[in-house]
Amino acid sequence: QLRLVESGGGSVQAGESLRLSCVGEGYTYSSYCMGWYRQAPGKEREGVASLETDGTTTYADSVKGRFTISQDKANKILYLQMNSLKPEDTGTYYCAGDLPGLWERLLPPKFGYWGQGTQVNVSS
Repeated sequence: QLRLVESGGGSVQAGESLRLSCVGEGYTYSSYCMGWYRQAPGKEREGVASLETDGTTTYADSVKGRFTISQDKANKILYLQMNSLKPEDTGTYYCAGDLPGLWERLLPPKFGYWGQGTQVNVSS
């Protein structure tokens, strides 16, 4: 069982930065691959960044060079540093986790664990 709680969203101007956090509660947190996903109004949920248990990271092309996924395993916190934000980055951001055998990187996990989401608004 894994419980995830996101925070750090907000409203910013284009070009500014935000850091999202996702605190995990669960005995086996370090066994999970973790990722960030986002959903804009009227659009499907899409993968933003993935972090596998061996440290491999994967980013959506739209955020490469601007976003960084990282993790504090000791404190069970997943981060998403978002720099040079654009209006098209607006959406609800979710963290999710699943076991390595089920992990599909930027594809939203079908059977994994999800947080409740945090809203990011970027104005031009």
